Amino acid sequence: MVYSESKITVRYAETDQMGITHHSVYPVWYEVARTDFIKLIGITYSQMERMGVMTPLVELTSRYKGVTRYEDELTVRVHIGQITPARIQFCYEVYKEGEEKPCNTGSTTHAWVDSKTFKPLNMKRHYPDLYEKMYRMAQEG
Repeated sequence: MVYSESKITVRYAETDQMGITHHSVYPVWYEVARTDFIKLIGITYSQMERMGVMTPLVELTSRYKGVTRYEDELTVRVHIGQITPARIQFCYEVYKEGEEKPCNTGSTTHAWVDSKTFKPLNMKRHYPDLYEKMYRMAQEG
């Protein structure tokens, strides 16, 4: 499976009164990792948007299996879980430095939409090269 890894250091502002990373921060880290992953494909989100493609979030999951704290060094691993001409799902695993099991797992599902109309977009038909590249990355393993 093709995946990318993004390094994150937990910032003080991301922790709560208990000194634990606030649950709302994990989706932000997912976005960092997803943005890095898209670059592996050879395109950036801003380039996709200029092409007329947007990817609004339609579903988010996050499972907390451990805690992270201020200044913990993390790695967020992301890969494509599923892809169809209308949607794409990214899967995430967050690891603390030196640990083998993830302290968090999650996923985000995004629709492919036309940036002007926000109507669903069939990526396979409108952007076949880009779709095929992402599809192959999802299938490799």
